[in-house]
Amino acid sequence: MEQAKDPAPLFSRRRLMAGTALTVLGGGAAFYMSSLAPGYAGLSLNVREAHQQAVAGDITLIDIRRPDEWARTGIGEGAHPIDMRRDDFTEALVTLVPDRAAPIALICARGVRSARMANRMSREGFSNIIDVPEGMLGSAAGPGWLASDLPTLPYKEPT
Repeated sequence: MEQAKDPAPLFSRRRLMAGTALTVLGGGAAFYMSSLAPGYAGLSLNVREAHQQAVAGDITLIDIRRPDEWARTGIGEGAHPIDMRRDDFTEALVTLVPDRAAPIALICARGVRSARMANRMSREGFSNIIDVPEGMLGSAAGPGWLASDLPTLPYKEPT
């Protein structure tokens, strides 16, 4: 009579390794997903629309990147550079656009910072914030300002 084999032990080395790998990968995926651009439920424009509307004066386009980024790529025609890291960012924005209901579009490099800042500005009482999720360099939303061959102006350091 053939003896039945014992099933694999509940806590075998193989099962322990597989469980550890799944835990690490699952945690890594959760971290990756949390580091992506936050959702912004408001309006958005592609870079061509943002350029056309900024040049026409229909929106105020704010480039929220850093000065070193502006120096490398230039600033999109029609955009106003205001570094989002400024302690007085909101005050600088209100100086440029006093009406918190006016349409203000935000652009950064790849759409992550602009979405975050759009959420922040909405919480701070700006009611017509528009995200440009393609950014200057492109993202999942599209090729971006530079790859779309939209005009840029050189950045000049303030003196």
